[in-house]
Amino acid sequence: MEEVKSEVALANKFFEDFNVLKKEISKVIIGQDEVVNLLLTSIFCQGHSLLVGVPGLAKTLLISTISSALDLKFNRIQFTPDLMPSDILGAETLDKDRNFKFIQGPIFANIILADEINRTPPKTQAALLEAMQEYAVTVAGQTFQLQKPFFVLATQNPIEQEGTYPLPEAQLDRFLFNIQLTYPSFESEIDIVKGTTTDEQKIVNKVLGAEEVLAYQHLVRRVPVADNVVEYAVNLVHKTRVDSERAPAITKEYVEWGAGPRASQNLIIAAKCNALLNNKYSPDIEDVKAVAKPILRHRIVRNFKAEAEGITIDKLIEELL
Repeated sequence: MEEVKSEVALANKFFEDFNVLKKEISKVIIGQDEVVNLLLTSIFCQGHSLLVGVPGLAKTLLISTISSALDLKFNRIQFTPDLMPSDILGAETLDKDRNFKFIQGPIFANIILADEINRTPPKTQAALLEAMQEYAVTVAGQTFQLQKPFFVLATQNPIEQEGTYPLPEAQLDRFLFNIQLTYPSFESEIDIVKGTTTDEQKIVNKVLGAEEVLAYQHLVRRVPVADNVVEYAVNLVHKTRVDSERAPAITKEYVEWGAGPRASQNLIIAAKCNALLNNKYSPDIEDVKAVAKPILRHRIVRNFKAEAEGITIDKLIEELL
């Protein structure tokens, strides 16, 4: 019984800390509540996020602000066509005594901003994705463990598709969320302009450290889930697969390829976190629905008919919910 009480107390503390964290982030980031929620959910679920948005929407500022509030080490890697795997992972060099010494690359941090990940060739993309999956880096036959918590936020620019290398579906599947960043509303943009054109410096206070983040990541995993919620999540993923007996007519008509089992796992983990963030101790079907779009968006491939008729992925997901 004591254990249950301590778990409930930890869940309540998580809810409080999350709100303090959001308050600190909102000092700098205005009007992107849903995006901030999803990014923090991603961190507490031990997942990575892909952020798709046009330039100038404060993607870099957002992630550096989050790392300041969490007191975590933050590195930004600008992906270019000539970036090599060693530029990310690090390389061996000869020191003054002619011994090989490993110099760590920018991947050795807690939060990585992989800016414009689709601008770099697949070889370099693969180097980053191995680190994301294994939490380790292999250089010259030696394996180096990465510090935890470890979180990658990759950004893509949807406009300029000239000279880009789109991420293959298998690599997209490694991202927990695909977050669409939209232009701010008229009122938010007025607040942004007022807040950023003065000489005042906003100071973001540290709310959590690495140890607390790791403790909350384990707490999210321990949240109990009812069978009907798991069945709903798995059923939803099955409805995206063309050859599944559960697939409705809309899937058969407009979908080329559906989501894999990783989508089902992610729906449950993210629903657990979403429940805690809303001060609930167990997720319900509404929590699964709340995270369905960012989880399924990059795992469903539309067919030509859907593209020709202007049926978006988000519209398909809404029909399946």
